[in-house]
Amino acid sequence: MTIGVVVFPGSNCDHDVYHVIKHVCGEDARFLWHKDRELSGIDGLVLPGGFSYGDYLRCGAIARVSPIMAEVRRFAEQGRPVLGICNGFQVLVEAGILPGALVHNRDQHFICRPMHLRVASAASPYTQGYAKGQVVNFPIAHADGNYQALPDTIQELEDNDRVAFRYARPDGTVDDAANPNGSIHNIAGILNAGRNVLGLMPHPERAAEPELGCTDGRALFMGMISNLVEHSA
Repeated sequence: MTIGVVVFPGSNCDHDVYHVIKHVCGEDARFLWHKDRELSGIDGLVLPGGFSYGDYLRCGAIARVSPIMAEVRRFAEQGRPVLGICNGFQVLVEAGILPGALVHNRDQHFICRPMHLRVASAASPYTQGYAKGQVVNFPIAHADGNYQALPDTIQELEDNDRVAFRYARPDGTVDDAANPNGSIHNIAGILNAGRNVLGLMPHPERAAEPELGCTDGRALFMGMISNLVEHSA
């Protein structure tokens, strides 16, 4: 399997993701420049974190019109796996591949710290390695991670089990005290209707090997890879 890691001007978590895919999970990884229009040989895509185009206008607003994004959209519409982490989530939302908006944190501060998450849905390639309700720990690092959407959109996400992760307390309690940024319903990550696209603000690649003090994020990447292997057999 070959996972493409999309690099925009301003991406800064691209090498972290590449390392986890190639050296931790043992699969081939390839960097894809934002001007690329050819995805042949690519089985899955990751849009990593960072500050694409310096976050001008809005986070992800300029990256969404990069040439590669037309290919990312086609890739997603074909039911193939696309993972957006932090800024990558923001890009997917701005491109309309995922619904809603990511706005300023409610306290207007950049937040960078480990964060407990409750697995809200285990019914996706990315979360199949977790149990529903399991508490995991991924770091967050963002100033615009406050997920908001229209009431009908939130209802659709909730009714169709499309909320993947919620911010939680260590014991799994989901409440406002556990919410770092003001996201509605403590939402930390969502799935598209086809369940092949996941966007999340926390960084699983920063919690994927013992040297970093936590391996909770490895299962997310392994779930994506295992699903690809299963469907290629």
